[in-house]
Amino acid sequence: MNHPIFQPVHASWLPVLEPLQDSLISTFEAVSKGEFIPAIDRILAPLSTAIDDVSVVIVGQDPYPNPEYADGFAFSVKTEITPFPASLINIFKEIESDLGTAMPENGNLERWSRQGVLLINRTLTTVPGESHAHQRSGWMAISEVIIREVASRGAVGILWGGNAQQMSDYFDSSRVIKSAHPSPLSAYRGFFGSKPFSRTNAILNEIGKPQITW
Repeated sequence: MNHPIFQPVHASWLPVLEPLQDSLISTFEAVSKGEFIPAIDRILAPLSTAIDDVSVVIVGQDPYPNPEYADGFAFSVKTEITPFPASLINIFKEIESDLGTAMPENGNLERWSRQGVLLINRTLTTVPGESHAHQRSGWMAISEVIIREVASRGAVGILWGGNAQQMSDYFDSSRVIKSAHPSPLSAYRGFFGSKPFSRTNAILNEIGKPQITW
């Protein structure tokens, strides 16, 4: 797996990705005929955490269309980005309401990834300035295999919105948290007040896994 797309991937993921190698490379080659985001070495950044360390999965849709934002992790933005995108602001508002934690200084969620949260989009790339541009490119089949693998290992699934909730059957019913998407279009229809962060930590505590510092 010498293709540069695999550069950020932890070695523990390679057995999972081996059967996907051809489709992953062909999908990348198709989308890279035009402009794409995030950068090639960030597309698989969520897999930089060892697979055995993944205890939580947050499933997103596709990268932010603003090329300054997209960093490879679902919902995350680069450290220097302010103001935060609206969905991320709503996520932080819910954390504040749920846990009493103040709004963080930056929106880089790699700090969650390092604690074992897989932040993966169903579609791994898009065209700058355009949402859902690569939705039918082949990424969804690839991300589904990745999500199914960590779900089979007992991860807690946080699934916001209908796109993410298509993955719900892969998770143990006692380890899946579903609500509306944090987008401003839907946050008031069930995302706010859903307490996904405290609920996730309660599940992790029950199964003897370290809680996440959100």
